[in-house]
Amino acid sequence: MPLPQPDDLTSLVLRTDFGDDGSWDAVRAALDATDESSHATYVSELRFAGVEVRALVDEESAADENARIGDVFLADATTMSEPDHPLLAVDLSEEPGRTFRVPARWFPDVSANLTLANMDFAEFADAVDGSGTFRGFDED
Repeated sequence: MPLPQPDDLTSLVLRTDFGDDGSWDAVRAALDATDESSHATYVSELRFAGVEVRALVDEESAADENARIGDVFLADATTMSEPDHPLLAVDLSEEPGRTFRVPARWFPDVSANLTLANMDFAEFADAVDGSGTFRGFDED
């Protein structure tokens, strides 16, 4: 089950919950509305229904080195059901399997910085709140 490659300068947003097409449309609309630039390559393929993080990590580690991606964002049941549509960010390279949630509002910041390698996955994961959700950096 190789992961699709995201378009240039975008992050892969992989749909894993197929219970409601309207919710998927709402997630994509929320992500697209946050910034004038596109930050996502959307993939909605039934073969990824309910896929586990471990399976994605294993698949990426077995992929050809030139075809690997560093991270993926999952649109799972939580993403589909919560009003701020928090995607599950998954590290596939540095700390494979490490995750955090990122609401649609913060997705462009996370995606752009990871895509351009301005910041590492861990920098965002280390800045989550008590619920494991990244909501920006405190500027004290």
